[in-house]
Amino acid sequence: MIIKQIDTFPLFYRLKEPYGDANGYKYYRTCYLFRIRTQSGIEGWGECIDWLPTLEKGFRDRVIPFLLGKKVTDRAHLITTIQKWHDRIASGVSMALTEILAKIAGLSVCDLWGGKRREVVPVYASFQSYSEDNDWINQSIKKVETVADAGFQKMKIKIGGKSFLEDARHISSLVKLFEGQIQFALDANQSYDLFTALKWNAFFEKSSCWLWFEEPVPLQNHSAYSLLRSRCHLPIAGGENIQKPNQFIANIQAGSFDIIQPDPMHVMNIDTFRNILQLARYQKVRVSPHTYDGILSRFYAILAQSCLPAWSKMEGEEIEPVEWDVMENPFTTLLPVDPIKGIIKVPSGVGIGVEFDEKQLESLRWDGSSY
Repeated sequence: MIIKQIDTFPLFYRLKEPYGDANGYKYYRTCYLFRIRTQSGIEGWGECIDWLPTLEKGFRDRVIPFLLGKKVTDRAHLITTIQKWHDRIASGVSMALTEILAKIAGLSVCDLWGGKRREVVPVYASFQSYSEDNDWINQSIKKVETVADAGFQKMKIKIGGKSFLEDARHISSLVKLFEGQIQFALDANQSYDLFTALKWNAFFEKSSCWLWFEEPVPLQNHSAYSLLRSRCHLPIAGGENIQKPNQFIANIQAGSFDIIQPDPMHVMNIDTFRNILQLARYQKVRVSPHTYDGILSRFYAILAQSCLPAWSKMEGEEIEPVEWDVMENPFTTLLPVDPIKGIIKVPSGVGIGVEFDEKQLESLRWDGSSY
């Protein structure tokens, strides 16, 4: 169980057309995948995200030299040490070592975690709603139509990047077109003050097609979130960039959220991610993981969600949905995990139960040039 080899796969893809949210436009997508292999040939995959030159240098100069020759069973110590250098790399390493340990035991990752509670997990279609085209509203509607035709019934739409009136026209058009067919979450990416956020109540009270209102105001404004929860007609969701359990506890105690949204790549490691999911259950708060940036971290969130107890006795064994990126992004197809009508069937094979398309990995490899 000694680590013998680490292969890295820095990935880069330039988008055909930019798309974005209230934080700005994306012109490319990046991801950093890596494979850890033991002396006996057992391997596990990890994933992280950051500026590719930073990750490449970090792995070559520090992470790889540190991990080579170490025991996989020293996982906790290895992850804790790497956390001091780079939190997101540590999270990725925790994924890879978890998969290796599951394979050594001849188990699936879910079995290693105590077993699945359900065979399928729902996902919602996550959009980046804005484009640079003047006719961005109609472009957005066409994309939603395409995804609706594929069977998704839950979707997240971006707001906060345009004027309130322009965003309102967009959302009104979607509600009118898909009323009774689609449930929508609205994500403002912390763009509003409390007064503007509450203006959306006029829309929320006219329809029952809503899922939640995501991060409408700056995250550190606990008092605004507490007041918003008492006045808003929708559940309030957030927390994708929160890194530590105690930070989630502070937000829950402050009454900030009805739904927390931890991201496997943003918290300290995959065990911490699972602890945060369980923390939500202890506090009777719903949890819908944020997983926009990578296919492997998204898959780990799906595995973790399949093992999680139901939120409420009234919900039976139903579970909250996981985010699924439906924008132009070839990284999504690197694993053979495809939603059917917004549902993912959880595999039962050893480890994570699926294999990467290594030919496609090589085709997307970053060439080291500036971007």
